[in-house]
Amino acid sequence: MSDQLPPCPQCTEEYTYENGALLVCPMCGHEWSPDEGDDVPQGAVIRDAVGNVLADDDTVTVVKDLKVSGAGGGVIKVGTKVRGIRLISDGVGDHDIDATVPGFGRMQLKSSVVKKVG
Repeated sequence: MSDQLPPCPQCTEEYTYENGALLVCPMCGHEWSPDEGDDVPQGAVIRDAVGNVLADDDTVTVVKDLKVSGAGGGVIKVGTKVRGIRLISDGVGDHDIDATVPGFGRMQLKSSVVKKVG
């Protein structure tokens, strides 16, 4: 097999498999399009609340309390650390980060409410 599938962009495991038009990681459940590459257009720069340039897989902290609507609701508290962010260009409204927030699960965030760690 000359076409080896790429590792998962989320957890970097190499056990990916094809499921229709998508690639799937059985380790973390992440699904993505093989054509996807980088979701953010070439040359687009996304900055955090204080002006630091963000990149995929960065770790950020939330800089203000965020009310979460929907099932369960709640509040993401200031200082919550979010690891392994993914920058997106097709988010809802002006949300440009896709991330798994501890205690809340997968959601989209605005770069204006986070600060890069490190």
